[in-house]
Amino acid sequence: MDKPARAWVWDGGRACLDFVNTYRDRKTGGWELLRTPADFTAWLRAAGLTTTHAEVSTTRLRDARQLREAVNRCVDAVRAGQVCRKLDLDLVNRWSGRHQPLRAALRQGRAGVPERVVHPPRDPAGAALAEVAADAVDLLGTDDRALLRVCASDTCGLRFLDRSAAGSRQWCAMTRCGNRAKARAHRARSRPGG
Repeated sequence: MDKPARAWVWDGGRACLDFVNTYRDRKTGGWELLRTPADFTAWLRAAGLTTTHAEVSTTRLRDARQLREAVNRCVDAVRAGQVCRKLDLDLVNRWSGRHQPLRAALRQGRAGVPERVVHPPRDPAGAALAEVAADAVDLLGTDDRALLRVCASDTCGLRFLDRSAAGSRQWCAMTRCGNRAKARAHRARSRPGG
């Protein structure tokens, strides 16, 4: 089944979880949103991880998918109270080690007032992956990891942080999975004998 490539969702609560969520419906076999380098470029721009036109190669797309799945496996391991695979930790750490804030400098501006100039990274897609990996390190290495959840839908499987007051959020979003589950429950109760 061909799904729309740009069905982005931003319900993860962290960049690394929104990135993991570019592979959808994990509970039922899943479907890939990052099918082409252009898809990855579009996601980077939509996520605000690059403002430049990031030329994404097929190699960088492969790198992105590998990092995404390593982060996902670490999320699953943490949620299950298990140890993350060393290969996954190494990959996340390797990418996180490349994370550097945008370089900025001053130049002489109008009327002699200094202006701040930001120099974009040479590899915008690689810099974005480093930022995602650094976010994963920050999430998985802090107490926020206790807030990790997986959507309770039978099909969805999106990952998110539960920052609800009661800590009882079940759905990635009420507008999608939550409403569908409530409608199914209502239909089941409304049936004769239900």
